[in-house]
Amino acid sequence: MTGSGSSSDKNLTWTDLAAAMPDPAIVLDESSVILNYNSAAHNLFDRLRQGVPLEHVNRDPELIAAVSDALQNGEKRTARLVPRGGAGQRLIATVAPLGAVDQRPPIAALITIHDESEQHRLLEMRTDFIANASHELRTPLASVRGFIETLQGPARNDEKARERFLAIMADQAERMTRLIDDLLLLSRVEEKANLKPTGRVDLNDLMEDVTRSLMPFAEERSITIDAEPAAGPLVAMGDRDELFQVFHNLVENAVKYGRDGGQVKISLLKKTSPRDESFPARALVSISDNGPGIAPEHLPRLTERFYRVSAEHSRRIGGTGLGLAIVKHVLNRHEAELSVQSVVGQGTTFNVALPAYK
Repeated sequence: MTGSGSSSDKNLTWTDLAAAMPDPAIVLDESSVILNYNSAAHNLFDRLRQGVPLEHVNRDPELIAAVSDALQNGEKRTARLVPRGGAGQRLIATVAPLGAVDQRPPIAALITIHDESEQHRLLEMRTDFIANASHELRTPLASVRGFIETLQGPARNDEKARERFLAIMADQAERMTRLIDDLLLLSRVEEKANLKPTGRVDLNDLMEDVTRSLMPFAEERSITIDAEPAAGPLVAMGDRDELFQVFHNLVENAVKYGRDGGQVKISLLKKTSPRDESFPARALVSISDNGPGIAPEHLPRLTERFYRVSAEHSRRIGGTGLGLAIVKHVLNRHEAELSVQSVVGQGTTFNVALPAYK
């Protein structure tokens, strides 16, 4: 290995070695002086220069110790890096000795740096998800167990208490069933995240089915559902069952969180650009309620798993905290867009824009 050379040289150079690395890479000599680096490394450490000691570029004690150990003992070492200004970024540096033969110490070291921020973020998301799901299940489960113990003990012969407790237990069991069903549905949607649906869905017909299925629930709260179909055919690209779930969740939320005796409005519209054939047609569906509305600080987090504007109210009306997360994942798979507008005291509107056939 040579320190420099033209493209006609048969020997590889340190430049060749660093440039071949997909991750940030830095080559050091036996004295920890920088011999070469690639552009990815320079983007990470803007003070990188050939011929200067590594300590002049990065003084991270764990990295310096790993380099020193690798050059002295000829063994590969790793170190965690905390980049300046990289809030939440997690970098792992691997220091590999080069040129060690028999008893001869290394003549150089190669540092490669891998960004594990995304893997760490996904791990944290999974950890939080499991913790939240466990918490959501633990509460009704503890309630059911408590009533069972009461029925087996003090209330064993109390018929009135038995009827009341069994009704509560049935509600709690239903709550756990809804949560498990939503968890399974979310898992299935995530499994197909990268598979673009290819079906054709008549949205006028779909929304009629959604409205019909939720009419009894709306009547319980004296809420009217007013659906205004598109003027003509409105066909979207997608999976009918998944889109039914999306709009069922959105309309059900409008009924759940709207005011008693209120109204839910559904409007459908096709948007095209007659002057630009390359502009994709969009199927627009809006679902509005005239309920209490949502404060602005909550809007960016509505589609997070288990996020609730009011946890107590959501649980009381049977919400699992996963409905809008399912909506988001399904719409992402359909290359669709979701937006929300809300005015406190006036109501909320969810807008969905789906790819449509012209």
